[in-house]
Amino acid sequence: MLEQLIEYDKDLFLFLNNLGTETWDGLWLVITNKLSSIPLYVLLLLFIYKKLGWKALVLAVFVVAGMIAFTDQMTNLFKHTFQRPRPCRAEGVMDLARFIAPRCGSYGFFSGHASNSMSTAIFAGLLLRPYFKNLIYLLLVWSVVVAYSRIYVGVHYPLDLICGMTFGALSGLMFYKLYHFFLKKYFIQ
Repeated sequence: MLEQLIEYDKDLFLFLNNLGTETWDGLWLVITNKLSSIPLYVLLLLFIYKKLGWKALVLAVFVVAGMIAFTDQMTNLFKHTFQRPRPCRAEGVMDLARFIAPRCGSYGFFSGHASNSMSTAIFAGLLLRPYFKNLIYLLLVWSVVVAYSRIYVGVHYPLDLICGMTFGALSGLMFYKLYHFFLKKYFIQ
């Protein structure tokens, strides 16, 4: 059963990855670059400041820093525990895939890009939902696009992304609740 699922995962990866063309490679390389999301993060921080104030912004910065550290460390733990080679290193896959990423790490299960972007989308989307009702949907789309970019550039399988996004969503929700706990305990008297 597991072997069949992994085979489907490889087949779906190859199908999606080979949809790419040189015309779009530059765009997807920009999307997959972590620095490309900085303007979005700055905008979200500005929204938090404008709607919730300085104290809430400072708390959000600390909670988000903890959330990203948590998702990064858990991603690394999973990668080194499962040791699933990335498609750009896997026998029988790497010769059939389009690999355009600047580098190819060793292990890919699960995706740090997917978990970090999804945790940010859930945390910020929930935090700002009273003020921007549809923002969470835009952030979820952004997260899925970032995740898909990892297939496009050839470094993650679809299951890496699905598991990363799931873990990220749960982490975003957990840290959103943690944010409110700290807000009530230390900032709202």
